[in-house]
Amino acid sequence: MHFKTRGEKIFSVFNYIFIILVCLTCALPIVHILAVSFSAPAYASGGHVTLWPMGFSTEAYQFAFATGRFMTAFGVSIQRVILGVGINMILMVTVSYPLAKSAVKFSARNYYMAFFAITMIFGGGLVPFFILLSNLNMLDTIWSLVLPGGLPVFSMIILMNFMRSLPDELEEAAMVDGAGYFTILFRILLPVLKPALATVALFSFIFHWNEWFLGMLFMNNPDNYPLQTYLQTLLVDFRSLMRTFSGDHMQLIQRLNERTGRSAQLFLGMLPVLVVYPFLQKYFTKGLVLGSVKE
Repeated sequence: MHFKTRGEKIFSVFNYIFIILVCLTCALPIVHILAVSFSAPAYASGGHVTLWPMGFSTEAYQFAFATGRFMTAFGVSIQRVILGVGINMILMVTVSYPLAKSAVKFSARNYYMAFFAITMIFGGGLVPFFILLSNLNMLDTIWSLVLPGGLPVFSMIILMNFMRSLPDELEEAAMVDGAGYFTILFRILLPVLKPALATVALFSFIFHWNEWFLGMLFMNNPDNYPLQTYLQTLLVDFRSLMRTFSGDHMQLIQRLNERTGRSAQLFLGMLPVLVVYPFLQKYFTKGLVLGSVKE
């Protein structure tokens, strides 16, 4: 049995304190936003709300769901995430698999790697980017949000390195049994790569869910805004945005406050990430090839 020395005990105490402070730094702003969203407008505008709602009210959430703008933007983001993550995963898997081979097995590997590395460092510029999508008739369509980032090179390199770390015996044994490359990839490697796939899928999900600039750039109709673009316009000028709503909601709008309205919709916007992350977190700590090769 190992007994901790005095220095190790002191280090453990400071380590726990530091981790708790970091967790509080991340959690307290979310708790504050949630408390403001459920508070009465008078308390929120007066700055009296900290970590607990005052004058409990759900009018900010009623406003978010009643006007329809939030749910429309939410639906666009759901569609973007499904298409975007699906395209990302297909391209990352199919590109990283051949690039995980050595230059002896895939002679053009180094040329492709140089090409992808250049795209990470240099870009064509915003104006040519806009002109390209305009000429492709992709403005005001969901494809302008998912196709430009179809292959996240950084995540592809992560997945490629995971594949390169796998034992060669996995693929060699399958080839001896007569399996082809597609069979090896989809029936042998991908089940082993679940932790890596979950990691890059989470990266793609967070990118597509949180990214707002492409929606502002390529969507001329506000009804086509993804959620984060809508929330960005909400943060810039809440009052001007509320004036665009129909008269049916005027009584509800008059009882609202900018802080409560913004907080409610900001919390709803971050809620899917908070729900999805715990289900994928377990894959981060799993052994990558645990039990795949028997001695």
